[in-house]
Amino acid sequence: MTHADAAGDSASVTARALSVLGAFENSVGPLSVSRIAQRAHLPLSTTYRLVHELESWGGIEKTSDGKYQVGMRIWELGQLAGRRLRDRAHPFLQDLFDLTHENVHMAVREGTQTLYTDKIYGSKKVPVISRVGGRLPMHATAVGRVLLAAQPDWFVEAYLERELEAPTAHTVTDPEVLRDEVQRVRSVGYSVTIEQMRVGQFSVALPVRVHGETIAAVGFVLDKSKVSETKRLLPLLQGTVERIESALSSRPIG
Repeated sequence: MTHADAAGDSASVTARALSVLGAFENSVGPLSVSRIAQRAHLPLSTTYRLVHELESWGGIEKTSDGKYQVGMRIWELGQLAGRRLRDRAHPFLQDLFDLTHENVHMAVREGTQTLYTDKIYGSKKVPVISRVGGRLPMHATAVGRVLLAAQPDWFVEAYLERELEAPTAHTVTDPEVLRDEVQRVRSVGYSVTIEQMRVGQFSVALPVRVHGETIAAVGFVLDKSKVSETKRLLPLLQGTVERIESALSSRPIG
């Protein structure tokens, strides 16, 4: 085997291993080897070998029922990504939660999805779908719409041309309506979504801007019955965002 052939074979193995890990993306629980093979588009025999190797490395773990889930080593590596943003923002998110006792989360854009980087919630609050490290559609979340509105027009148009999923019967998937919503978010500077991701809930979010660039979004998730409190919550959310922006840009916090 030539050096070039060896390099190509190595890249192929790497791609297959990444496909196995990618099979867990957006999964709602542990997966069987056959399900991993199906989602990764790999032969079952190849999947068995890669699963064993990844398990030995700590990338995936076997559950009590013989299925597999993402291992702690992947989680630990994932915590390194975006650490500066999370470390700088977390104290202010905690202050906001302590002040309002409402679910708070922060997200960034990753490709065409909303990636959640931090979340603070109470056990007595409404259940929240978002989880740290999890991804949700941009058009169906308030933080996602804020991040979408920050993108150039060509990106927005490309996003709206995709087949958009509808997590609830109320989720807006009409490109024209969403196009208008993006313009509205750009105009008013914040987003409010009602029952777009889960029935009975609404969200409000604001962008986090550093040096003129939107790098993240911070928002609340509340029970739909509290939608009338949006005007009261927005100034509190804005104050938190300003403190995060100051911390990230090394400006004094007023």
